[in-house]
Amino acid sequence: MKVLEVTNVTKQFGDYLAVNDVSFNTDEGTLFGLLGPNGAGKTTLIRMITNILMPDKGEVKLNGEIVNQEIVSKIGYMPEERGLYKKMKVGEQLKYLARLRGLTSANATEAINYWLQKFDIANWHSKKIEELSKGMAQKIQFISTVIHNPKVIILDEPFSGLDPVNTNLIKDEIFELKQKGASIIFSTHRMEQVEEICEEILLISKGQKVLEGKVDQIKHDFKKNIFNIKTNQSLTSNELYSVKGINAAGIQVQIAENATINKVLQSMLANNIELQGFEEVLPSINEIFIEIVGGSDE
Repeated sequence: MKVLEVTNVTKQFGDYLAVNDVSFNTDEGTLFGLLGPNGAGKTTLIRMITNILMPDKGEVKLNGEIVNQEIVSKIGYMPEERGLYKKMKVGEQLKYLARLRGLTSANATEAINYWLQKFDIANWHSKKIEELSKGMAQKIQFISTVIHNPKVIILDEPFSGLDPVNTNLIKDEIFELKQKGASIIFSTHRMEQVEEICEEILLISKGQKVLEGKVDQIKHDFKKNIFNIKTNQSLTSNELYSVKGINAAGIQVQIAENATINKVLQSMLANNIELQGFEEVLPSINEIFIEIVGGSDE
């Protein structure tokens, strides 16, 4: 079921075209990665989804309805630039934000107690935001994003400032929210996190969509016939393959375009090379990202 539908959205600021005719959908219970170099248009796109900015062209729908100020309350947005009030206490801050998102006072109190206990931080209730470390404040920011049980959750660099333990804690909650049916859009510069968490990605560059699809399929689409071969013997390049180097997984070779895996294996066996392993190497999302956008900020 399509939860979020972004159709041909365009946004221009003066002569600068920030987002140019971008479309994508997210399904219920999906982890979707929104990627792109600095200045690519990610933040502008997110602000149109959350009704902070209105698109010049195109439309954004949530469960089939055009997103407006009423419907946008069903979206949870955790921006990269955090927005907590430093002088407020944790409990007051969470209750204020929960009420803004439509919860009654009683429901807000119940939700706050649930999340503080779940994160084992109930004793933070009366602490002021300014007394919290960056990582502690990050957890409060995450709670404020999901406290109203939104259908769509947008997380912009959600692990910034978190140590490995708390990073895993937030990851577990993200996966649990997905299992409950939330459509989660994950925006980050950390490509290894995208590869670990996301099922689908959208890559934009210079305001335009340049790549979209399931992570596994994209990696297969960009593979370059590279294999890791485990053997105790040395290998030298020939007409069937070229040796690229040695790593912990073995000797890395790239098979020639006019060769096949069977031919390579037959050749190695014919030359008495004892094989202990033979594994295809798929490119990482980071490698694909660099290949498409050049690895530079825009």
